[in-house]
Amino acid sequence: MADSIRKVTYFSMAISNKAGEGAKVLSALADGGVNLLAFTGFPRGKRAQVDFVPEDTKKFVAVAKKAGWDMNPKKTGFLLQGMDRVGALLEGLQKLADAGIKVTAMDAVVGGGGRYGALFWVKPKNVAKAAKLLGAK
Repeated sequence: MADSIRKVTYFSMAISNKAGEGAKVLSALADGGVNLLAFTGFPRGKRAQVDFVPEDTKKFVAVAKKAGWDMNPKKTGFLLQGMDRVGALLEGLQKLADAGIKVTAMDAVVGGGGRYGALFWVKPKNVAKAAKLLGAK
């Protein structure tokens, strides 16, 4: 399975779906010293949704508040990180499947140097059970 897995807090918000909007948001976070473990954005209707997994939740919330962003309520996800290999995600996903826990969404990427990272989410009612099954911190 993954070299490490931990629970993470993530935030999302809707922004204008125009060129440069994501850069504005990321610039504000960089100016505020916020390091992101993950960021993703995608179209949602006529707008765009951006999701953030900050390294320091308190710092992220302070920057978001100062910027006046209308954030959705925070949620919990999981971050897997490890050495890339064939089937790197399989063991954890199979454990969840065997326990009847549906993965809501997952994003994974190879990060270079033979490493991979993945984010996934389960329904809030399943977070504690998934964390225990996977040994998440």
